[in-house]
Amino acid sequence: MHSNQHWLEVIQRTPLVSIDLILRDPQGCVLLGLRSNRPAQNTWFVPGGVIRKDEPLDQAFARIAHTELALTLARDQARFRGVYQHFYDDNFAGEPGVSTHYVVLAYEMTVPDLAPLGPLDQHRALRLFTVEEVLGDAAVHGNTKAYFE
Repeated sequence: MHSNQHWLEVIQRTPLVSIDLILRDPQGCVLLGLRSNRPAQNTWFVPGGVIRKDEPLDQAFARIAHTELALTLARDQARFRGVYQHFYDDNFAGEPGVSTHYVVLAYEMTVPDLAPLGPLDQHRALRLFTVEEVLGDAAVHGNTKAYFE
């Protein structure tokens, strides 16, 4: 595992490749989490996470779904939505002058039962939003809104 200082150096020098999970219930509502951590702290965001070095995409997808939401999901059941870029002026450590840049692989799928979910390590709360609520709520991060515009 890496130390926080090494991870900060990685963030300072290179973009991070990540997976975002656009998860819908059968009625079309979207699952968002209220972020506890930087970047995008205190905003509603789709669940997601960084792909680890030497981690195949299928494994990363399954790990992120499990660690973020305690769900067992497979990438081959999701629809690839495209590649997105997320830029943040801050970083996980709050270190001044260090921005965070993600190259995001976005996947969408309908999940029959999205509750109960957990653990909530990255989010203070989880909630289902209609697409109209996603687009109209100022507390939903712009990078999440971009998936629905």
